[in-house]
Amino acid sequence: MSEFDPATYGPAIAALLTPARVADLGPGAPNLAVKPLIEKFDAAADLGRPVRDRETARACLAGLWLYHDFLDESHTISQDLPSAVGSFWHAIMHRREPDASNSKYWWQRVGTHPVFAELARDAAALGYPGWEPFGFVGACEEHRGTGCETEEMLKQVQLREWHLLFDWCYRKAVL
Repeated sequence: MSEFDPATYGPAIAALLTPARVADLGPGAPNLAVKPLIEKFDAAADLGRPVRDRETARACLAGLWLYHDFLDESHTISQDLPSAVGSFWHAIMHRREPDASNSKYWWQRVGTHPVFAELARDAAALGYPGWEPFGFVGACEEHRGTGCETEEMLKQVQLREWHLLFDWCYRKAVL
């Protein structure tokens, strides 16, 4: 499993990803300390490199809002992205809301995604073999708020999911 390094994404993003957070399986509590930074974040200018794909640059912003538990702000962006990547962020947001059936609807719209294979390998390494989006929604529903070891492991898988999707979006946006 590759290490996630916030510095890879430039100083503006590194500032938003440091210190690292592990989100709840549910909605969590918005990190109000970073809200002003995200509000002024310009996806076209603050990615640290010239943007070549504006949609995936916006997807990065949806991910940043979600990382800090601002589900409504993330939702506003992801629902306006017509691609599979918009549906991916949208599905994660609804899983955390929690709205399992709506999340599964958006997972159907994702279909398959390039990060799925690596996510499945990494999830297995974290203790969750057989990752696939619909089963993961169910596992999160079952263990959310229990405080058990499985919930903590699922949070780590969810974080890895975020890392992989954000990295994919960033690379597609700027490279």
